[in-house]
Amino acid sequence: MSSKLPFACQAILFDLDGVLVDSLALSERILRDWAAARRLDPDAAVTAAHGRRDIDLIRHLAPDLDAHAEARAIASQEEAAAAGLKSCPGAFSLLEALPPSRWAVVTSGARRVAVARLRATGLPMPWHVIAAEDINHGKPNPEGYLKAAALLDSLPRHCLVIEDAQAGVEAAHAAGMACIGVGPSLVGNADVDAWVEGVSQLWLAVRADGIEVIVNLGGELGGVDYPGTWRQGVRQFGAVDGDPATGR
Repeated sequence: MSSKLPFACQAILFDLDGVLVDSLALSERILRDWAAARRLDPDAAVTAAHGRRDIDLIRHLAPDLDAHAEARAIASQEEAAAAGLKSCPGAFSLLEALPPSRWAVVTSGARRVAVARLRATGLPMPWHVIAAEDINHGKPNPEGYLKAAALLDSLPRHCLVIEDAQAGVEAAHAAGMACIGVGPSLVGNADVDAWVEGVSQLWLAVRADGIEVIVNLGGELGGVDYPGTWRQGVRQFGAVDGDPATGR
């Protein structure tokens, strides 16, 4: 795919950790400690965890444990440790450029953890967060992304997903949505529709009738400029907050 080819969409659905919030190292440390305390293999826990809800991970690794209680324990540690986290480069500018009616967060984490991390990093709070407890089936099941599309009054085919985990990519495609992969775990992945190192390489043109996104692999804010239309994290005049075109 050309790095300048635009994705046209009506809404953007973001995974949270590793896409908007730089929290993967913290989550890995907490998960390793949890696994070691229960005499489970920490490496296996980390490998299996990416993109999965904690409750699904526990059922997979240790079916004899109380999955609900263990997931609550992990979430409590993650919520308490949120202070000091930072947003991923470019995330604030990207979200600020989007009308709140045009984007949502779909995370495998607990709602209280997602809210704590968004607040700790100072990122804009989305109108809609689909968290682990809001769905019956976690990624790679498409339920979360389909629910977010419905809340934004957008057809699934008019949504673009930004993900950093294979399970999330599979969920996006199962929902009928295009997916841009982010970060090292998806380098060279044949399933993503495009890949970036981070969201700072996503540039937007937001208009009253929709959004266009390009992957600018030429650089971050100092990369190729598209005068009057394309810039990272800058909204074009004419977009209308709260009045999205649904494409219906």
